[in-house]
This record gives sequence, C-alpha cells and structure tokens, in this order.
Amino acid sequence: MKITENKVVTITYRLGVLDTDNEESIIENVNSEQPMAFIFGMSGLPEGFERQIEGLENGSDFDFSVNPEEGYGFSDEDAIVDLPLDMFQIEDGKIPEGMLHIGNMIPMTNEEGHSMTGQVIEIGENSVTLDFNHPLADRIMHFVGKVIDVRDAQAEELAHGHVHGVGGVEH
Repeated sequence: MKITENKVVTITYRLGVLDTDNEESIIENVNSEQPMAFIFGMSGLPEGFERQIEGLENGSDFDFSVNPEEGYGFSDEDAIVDLPLDMFQIEDGKIPEGMLHIGNMIPMTNEEGHSMTGQVIEIGENSVTLDFNHPLADRIMHFVGKVIDVRDAQAEELAHGHVHGVGGVEH
C-alpha cells in the first residue's frame, strides 16, 4: 500500500539539522521500539516532509532534506516578544523556581486562546523576552528513515484527527 492522503503511516527516522558550517547535528532519533505514526495529510508535519514520503510503500527507505521554505519557515522578528516579569508570578506574587532560565520553553496562551510555546532568550530586570518562532525555523532538516507500515485510517481516527494504537494516541 502506498502513502497517500488519509493513510496511517508508521515510520522510524533520524532527524539532523545543519548548522552554519553545514555540519549535521542529530536532534531526534525515532526507533522501531517507539515508532511515529500519523495520518498522512492531517499530521501537522511540514509540507516538505509529507511531499517527500508521498507514494512510498511499507519497507521503503528514505533520505532527504527539507529546506525552511517547506519546513518550519523563517524566523519572524514579530514573534520575539518582551513580556512583563509580573506575568510569570503565581498567586503569592512569586515566580516558580526554575521557570525563568535562558533556553526554557514556556507554554502560553495568546489573546485568541491559542496555545503557543516561547523560548526564554533574555531575562531583564522588569521583563522577559520570549521567542515564539518554531525551534526549527531557519533550519535545513535532514531525515533518514524507513516506512514501517502503511494502512487505511479508521473512521474514528479520521474523526479524531490522530492515530490510535502503536505510535499514536492510546485512549
């Protein structure tokens, strides 16, 4: 069975990113003991990733790169925001210990109620600077992996928008 829209795809892969010297650093390794499963076309994965694996079959190997244009895009300076320090205080007026450290990822909710995560990049006397760009923005991603399984998605999986069972959501 080939990878096409609404198929459940189970893969293993290694993800590397290239630095400014074109040296690759491995940032994720998904093995057969804990494979990744997703519904093709509903995964939320970068368009360039899905385009590269479309049409592959069970047992197919893959090795490709995804540029920022088809990955997580480019950094947007408007996504780097200074927020008042007191926003991070809990009820007793204190900031939870360990929360504000350079590099920490902090879950937030915007004015429209959407969840987003910002990385702490600077802590000032009265403000905290968070970067809400995707951590892989601006990066060339290199994937090497294997298609473990391709099957039709069940109606319930399509309705929920995610895979149930191995590599997916258990509920």
